[in-house]
Amino acid sequence: MKIEIKKFGTTLISRQTGREAFLALQPFLQDVKDNEKIEVDFDGVFVFSPSWGDEFLTPLINTYGERMVLRNTSNSSVQATLDILEKTNGKVFLQK
Repeated sequence: MKIEIKKFGTTLISRQTGREAFLALQPFLQDVKDNEKIEVDFDGVFVFSPSWGDEFLTPLINTYGERMVLRNTSNSSVQATLDILEKTNGKVFLQK
């Protein structure tokens, strides 16, 4: 399954909108098979805050672990947020 983050916006900054985005994704996640990868694509995202990321990515990595792969993470805002989330959650995001 591929999740294009830009569908939720290009400036992702609040905890509330991150939570809403994750909840909006739930119906699609019900169809994910046990061995299916979850690709989270950051192409087109300009601003990505730790609060938005915590509400969206943390539950995904807690559920799917190493099956979740992040793509197009070279944006400095995305990288800084991923670094913060890895330190606070103690989990490493796989990036391609």
